[in-house]
Amino acid sequence: MSAPTLDPPVAPPPAAARNRLRWFAENPLVTVCTAVVLLVLVGSFALPLPYDPEGVDATAVLQPPSATHLMGTDQNGSDVFSRVVAAGRTDLTLAIVATLVATTAGVVAGLLASKRNRVAGAVMNVLDLVQSFPLLLFSVILVSLAGNNLGAVVAAIVVIGFPSITRLVRSEALVVRELRYVEVAESIGVSSARTTFRHVLPNVAGVITAQFGIMLGRSLMIIATLAFIGVGVTAPTPSWGAMVRAGANVIGNGVWWVAVFPGLAVVLVMFCVNLAADGVQRSLGRQR
Repeated sequence: MSAPTLDPPVAPPPAAARNRLRWFAENPLVTVCTAVVLLVLVGSFALPLPYDPEGVDATAVLQPPSATHLMGTDQNGSDVFSRVVAAGRTDLTLAIVATLVATTAGVVAGLLASKRNRVAGAVMNVLDLVQSFPLLLFSVILVSLAGNNLGAVVAAIVVIGFPSITRLVRSEALVVRELRYVEVAESIGVSSARTTFRHVLPNVAGVITAQFGIMLGRSLMIIATLAFIGVGVTAPTPSWGAMVRAGANVIGNGVWWVAVFPGLAVVLVMFCVNLAADGVQRSLGRQR
């Protein structure tokens, strides 16, 4: 006679789902920030560009915002609005790809490390060592060693973000593995892989979602900072950080728009991404 398997439902009950939606309704700022993030994502990739973001026009250098150029032009006569949108495509693509890779690797490693053994302990000690390095300095060193290109930026973000996601998933998975029905499932012979992906992973999915948003905001910060100091995304590819750096050279002459608009873009997106992720995390806490 085959041993029975325990497959309790993992989806939140309708009442919990309604409570989560009610929480967002009671926190309009989080809802607005979530909508802003979605609009920026759609706009960055779907909005048509009025001018070539890498084009040069010597007759339109440093023109202030007007009906012709909504956000003015920069030192090369390039349309700032077109470059801000194009920079969003570059920075958001890099951030999303790097965050997806870091999250996927961290989830897999965290689930595997949630099985208590010596190997898991050694791996966590190595990750602690990686996390002990200063974030910005570590990313600059990694990009410089790997080559000043977009792939190196993604690799640096993955290496930086991977340990924190691994540690979070492992800690949450250890709690789930202590639940009664998980222990019973293991005691009656349910395979470790089935227990992990059928019982453990669905119960930590919400925390992973919230951490993905936090990691996305951190990735944007790293990309913008690296570009600002001239590492990572380089000219003529538009990047919010590089645009702020270029604008800083002329802002003292009253040419404020070259630096202000890309600076506002990166600050707004980072603020809204972090607030939306915090909203998801708090709604999950309320559900529990």
